[in-house]
Amino acid sequence: MKTIRGKLFIYFFVFVVLFQVTAISIFVSSKELINNYDSSFQRFLLLNSISQKSNELYAFTKRYVIEPEEENAKDYFAKKKQLTTDKEKLSEAFDYIEKIKVKNYINLIDTFLHESELTIGFVLKGDIEKYTAHLEEARIAAGYIQESALELIDVELTAYQSFYLDLQVRNGNFVTFIFFLFLMTIVLAIFFALWFANGITSPLNKLSRAAKEVATGDLVGTPIEVQSNDELKVLGDAFNHMRSNIHSLVQEIKDQSELDQLLKEMELKHLQNQINPHFLFNTLNAVSKMAYLEDANATSGLIDSVAAVLRHSLGEIDTYVTLGDEVSIVEDYFNIQKSRFSERVQFITEVDEACLAMKIPRLTLQPLVENAFIHGIEEREDGGMIAITVRQTDEKVIVEVKDNGEGIEPEKISDLLALVSVRDDHVGHSTGIGLTNVIRRLQLFYQMTHVVEIESQIGQSTTVRLLLPKMFEGDKNENFNR
Repeated sequence: MKTIRGKLFIYFFVFVVLFQVTAISIFVSSKELINNYDSSFQRFLLLNSISQKSNELYAFTKRYVIEPEEENAKDYFAKKKQLTTDKEKLSEAFDYIEKIKVKNYINLIDTFLHESELTIGFVLKGDIEKYTAHLEEARIAAGYIQESALELIDVELTAYQSFYLDLQVRNGNFVTFIFFLFLMTIVLAIFFALWFANGITSPLNKLSRAAKEVATGDLVGTPIEVQSNDELKVLGDAFNHMRSNIHSLVQEIKDQSELDQLLKEMELKHLQNQINPHFLFNTLNAVSKMAYLEDANATSGLIDSVAAVLRHSLGEIDTYVTLGDEVSIVEDYFNIQKSRFSERVQFITEVDEACLAMKIPRLTLQPLVENAFIHGIEEREDGGMIAITVRQTDEKVIVEVKDNGEGIEPEKISDLLALVSVRDDHVGHSTGIGLTNVIRRLQLFYQMTHVVEIESQIGQSTTVRLLLPKMFEGDKNENFNR
């Protein structure tokens, strides 16, 4: 992950490298100009030195002719050596001029040196005629050296003039380059400053707007997307995670609050529908035992069923039971209704016993069966049928409560599934619990919306289907308990 500090170091390094490259380029260009100028100036000095030393060498030669002393001889040979050294520098210094001119100039110097040597030699021999002739030749050669030096200087000045013009052009280009470099530096600095600042302020603005949305209660906003891979991305991801967690917590609190409200309503309905239930439960047990002693087995069984239903209804509303417990209570409820309606009502159960250990909220199936009986088939003169089917798939346990009664209108089904309060939907229930209450408790218990399906045809049948997830077994069930 890149950091903001790392980016700053990279930008600073880029600018330093840019300025260093520019400085080196300027230095190399200036160094080249200085070298060219220095070379030209050195050539001028070399020509002037050769011209001057050739005159001095002629003067020392002439002095030795007049006064052939050892000191004058030393001066002559010292100056000759200096002139020879300068001559050797000519080839390298003037490699760009026509080689013929330089070669002729060197030959002229060699001739001058040769004539001066002959002059000194004939002086030593005392041959006046010859050393006089060679001294004259040396003088003439020295004069030619002066003239040739002027010609080379003229050539050098011509080349220098071109060099000077090129120097002027370079100077103008250099000024233009400095101006554009200054302008480009400002533009790049502004660009990188805006780019870097935007990389910081843009995510911060997004975070600020999202924080204001959260402050107003909007916890389901668009997630913040930060493109840069630095601390701001970590901050944006953390904010998204925090907002999502807050939303989940608020939703969980709302669900728990709604569940508490439902349970309180159920407790209130229990209080309204029960008249000293414990006394009634004990009385039913006593009557059941008395009927058994009097050999009224059917009556005893009926009372036991009523007692079982009552005992199940008196259990803690906010706890879960097994699906087997709910099916058993429904069978007791069927037994009670058979005693009332005899053969007018048929009760059919088809249960996969492998599913009976599954946990579900208390008072789930009985309200559904009561709803089918009261609103479906109770008023039919020819009776009817209620069937309970429990089966399973790979992922779900499916519980169906089906009747062949009057049916439910589509609008009412939509209201029930949308948890819209339906008037009198629990009138006559032994528990006082309506269908919407059952649906909502199942949704809160399993933490999913699609847990109930209702299919109905007016005047023919109604099927209420519970879709219970198999994987829902442990931790979430504990959340149902207060």
